[in-house]
Amino acid sequence: MFDKLQTIDTRYDELMALVSDASVQADPLQYRTHAKALADIQPLVDAFREYKSVLTEITETQELAQNTDRDMRELAEQELATLETRRDDLLAEIKDLMVPKDPNDEKNVVLEIRAGTGGDEAGLFAADLFRMYARFAERQGWKVDVMSTSESGVGAIKEVIALIEGRQVYSQLKHESGVHRVQRVPATEASGRIHTSTATVAVLPEAEEVDIAIEQQDLRIDTFCSSGPGGQSVNTTYSAVRLTHLPTGLVVSQQDEKSQIKNRAKAMKVLRARLYEMELQRQHDEIAEDRRSQVGTGERSEKIRTYNFPQNRVTDHRIGFTTHRLTEMLNGDLAEMSEALTTHFRAEMLKDAEPIARS
Repeated sequence: MFDKLQTIDTRYDELMALVSDASVQADPLQYRTHAKALADIQPLVDAFREYKSVLTEITETQELAQNTDRDMRELAEQELATLETRRDDLLAEIKDLMVPKDPNDEKNVVLEIRAGTGGDEAGLFAADLFRMYARFAERQGWKVDVMSTSESGVGAIKEVIALIEGRQVYSQLKHESGVHRVQRVPATEASGRIHTSTATVAVLPEAEEVDIAIEQQDLRIDTFCSSGPGGQSVNTTYSAVRLTHLPTGLVVSQQDEKSQIKNRAKAMKVLRARLYEMELQRQHDEIAEDRRSQVGTGERSEKIRTYNFPQNRVTDHRIGFTTHRLTEMLNGDLAEMSEALTTHFRAEMLKDAEPIARS
């Protein structure tokens, strides 16, 4: 591990020299690339350099602890205990910093929520989940742009797709993907019997054009009249857009905007995100035995979480975490659950890093 850290330390000095070079500063793209690489490794280098400094101090203090003067020896022993604690803390921090970062963590996301089994109750639950994420986004200062909605009754939805933009959106929502289950008494249930319904959540990192290249010849674009509320433009102008990605068969429709150009732009965002997710899943399938790959995408086929209304309880089955703050969670307070998930999956990744640390 320390050989690798020393290599990173040397690379840091090289990058410092590069960003200070006049020719690099004159090239914005080159400068941004080196500056970002520098920022990425700086926390690790700072911790490593402090760690080395503490090791030196420990050696010097150990020598003082051998002093025949009693007062000097006692002071040295107290200082040694403090230094050894700091050394251990820094080593833990270094191991944590050496865990590979998810390259998607800084990205915006395309959030897709669909009603599952359970009829109208599943649609109501899907709407509850969307409100939960929208309120959480508001707490984080993120922007939510609803791209398409399909309703299935008063207060219920079949499907909603939204773009959530902000700082580190994917890092905080990526573990939400999967099947969510609700257990409660529906408003229409006269006998008070508890029903179980589900909704699916997909959190897709927004893909930029540099991530996924969509060739024009691979795309079929159809236009049609919008349906539903929207005034005079509905059923009179071909503003709705349907994109078909011919190689994969993926189809995305968008009709929320009155402008065909805006609908096409929104549809392209959704299509690009779905293609990017397919590519991530393909990579995941190739390395399915690798624990880190499972952390990266999660298991969509299993029920990941249960919301039990009678007991005001939420349980995440992947990590065995339970909280009796269901009402607060549905009002957008996801901090406790998000922290528990992040801590668990980061610990799983640290397990993979430990063999490296011992080498």
